[in-house]
Amino acid sequence: MKYTSEITVNLNRKAFLEKLNNPEDMKHWQRDLISYEHLSKNPGEEGAQMSMDYKMGKRGFKMVETIIKNNLPEELHSMYDTKGVQNIQKNYFSEIGGKTKWISENEFIFSGFGMKLIGLLMPGAFKKQSKQYMEDFKAFAENNISVLDS
Repeated sequence: MKYTSEITVNLNRKAFLEKLNNPEDMKHWQRDLISYEHLSKNPGEEGAQMSMDYKMGKRGFKMVETIIKNNLPEELHSMYDTKGVQNIQKNYFSEIGGKTKWISENEFIFSGFGMKLIGLLMPGAFKKQSKQYMEDFKAFAENNISVLDS
């Protein structure tokens, strides 16, 4: 499954990327994030990995992020792996009039019958979650509104 989401954030690209790339800020815009741990000594560089723990309702899961391309400030591509799902996310950033346009291309690859079925029957849930993260990031970046406060 492939789809693209985009949003414009009222911050210049430099300030936008400082917030986006600060792992301490992730808890303010990634709902359900419990913790993270760098698995590599070179965070942010191509090949670097980070483990992230999430809890959605009663279900907890671990995801590993791998940076596959870092050409900042223009683009950052990552791969996210968890049981039954791999997400390849290609993020593009452009500055227009002091604002940052963020385009995120997502490709989800499902393994196992159960996850393939969920991907087939519920593609909207994945798109909705991606858009929610972008909107939550915008609220945090522009107005310091944290998902922890809700």
